[in-house]
Amino acid sequence: MGNHAILSASSSHRWMNCPPSVRLTEHMSDSGSVYATEGSEAHALCEYKLRQALGQNAQNPLESPGGLQYYDNAMEDAATGYVAFVLEELEEIRRTCSDPLVMVEQRLDFSRWVKDGFGTGDAIIVADATLRIVDMKYGTGVSVSAENNSQMRLYALGALEMFGDLYDIDTVSMTIYQPRLSNISTDTISRADLLEWAETVLRPVAELAYKGEGELNAGSWCRFCKLRSTCRKRAEANLALAQHDFKLPPTLSDEEISVILGKLDDLTSWAADIREYALSAALSGTRFDGWKLVEGRANRRYTDEVAVAQAVISSGHDPYERKLLGITAMERLLGKKQFSTLLDNLVERPQGKPTLVPASDKRPEMTNAKNDFAND
Repeated sequence: MGNHAILSASSSHRWMNCPPSVRLTEHMSDSGSVYATEGSEAHALCEYKLRQALGQNAQNPLESPGGLQYYDNAMEDAATGYVAFVLEELEEIRRTCSDPLVMVEQRLDFSRWVKDGFGTGDAIIVADATLRIVDMKYGTGVSVSAENNSQMRLYALGALEMFGDLYDIDTVSMTIYQPRLSNISTDTISRADLLEWAETVLRPVAELAYKGEGELNAGSWCRFCKLRSTCRKRAEANLALAQHDFKLPPTLSDEEISVILGKLDDLTSWAADIREYALSAALSGTRFDGWKLVEGRANRRYTDEVAVAQAVISSGHDPYERKLLGITAMERLLGKKQFSTLLDNLVERPQGKPTLVPASDKRPEMTNAKNDFAND
């Protein structure tokens, strides 16, 4: 079976919505990304800090060969906050259960419902009454909700399989901790409802996915699919939107525009994927009828900045400009406390640019002059 589950928890949002995608992409290479590497490194740091806080033996990834390529203040702050959050959860549980079990980066097997299915839970706290799962997301691309989250439910099922007979668990609490988006999302489900979902929803879809059967289906889950650029179903779904009767906006009803707004992210993401795929293919020798490769515009740059500075100084000119450090760099230089003491009254946060987002977004709604007038 190897180290990678065919039907993994982390990819479950995709295979539960588009079952055939698993087998269609099974043998496609994955070049990975900077974001994936960065996320893996953040998880390694989180694991080390949590094990250390729990008194367990742990190897500091910063001291390992190669260290952490993307380590910075943001990663340090994220890991510290994650550990503090898990420890708070643990303290709360200790009020009602004297001997909770804490598992860090625990392999969880949910193959009772998903053939060969397993995954790794970041932090599992097992106690009487409540099982708690905490999953750290380091990404900043999309805010992830724990509500009806299949990845979290699969982890919960694996934990119940492992520890359900040792503790009297009746409730499962699942939390997504996403520090760089200030997102902490928790969903709770009863053990009975979780097991019913596993039998009636999860098992049938997992069987289809494992066999490579079922219907192709396009949606937000296409984002991480290796077939995203060439999938005909995704193309059909996006071209159907692109072929919408786009008259001048005033001739579309507000209801039609609402529907279109909800699909634009998928449409623009698909268009970018097609463009990226075509460029890569062209660089490899593919010719697309009516298109050609050309050299893009490039800006001039110095080949040796030190030599440039010396040459300009020798001519009697000053090659440097003085520029005040940006706010983030200044805060890093002074430290948060001194930055606050010295500069709090000299820093402002101007009103952000108005942005249209789904109603589910947690940010408060802006008022505008028209609304204010209407409410008078």
